[in-house]
Amino acid sequence: MAAIKYYDVILKPVITEKSMNAMSEKKYTFLVHPEANKTMIKEAVEKMFDGTKVASVNTINLDGKTKRRGLTYGKTAKTKKAIVQLTEDSKEIEIFAGL
Repeated sequence: MAAIKYYDVILKPVITEKSMNAMSEKKYTFLVHPEANKTMIKEAVEKMFDGTKVASVNTINLDGKTKRRGLTYGKTAKTKKAIVQLTEDSKEIEIFAGL
């Protein structure tokens, strides 16, 4: 596979009640590329959002769910989530400002 660029690492933000409550502590949740590691995620957040400084990154690998249609079984795609903790002096991420 080709090298993953920083703009390919973050796929979309996760908007749930739990992730919205964590934003008060400067923790943001994103769906990320399944092959991205913590350093790639940190680099992508700092480049994509100006003025942000990442303190830590926690990642979660999620297996696909088993689905059934008739007699056929299958699985949905695997995903990966990242919870990014920003430093105290960091700017907030503006993508979540109006939510």
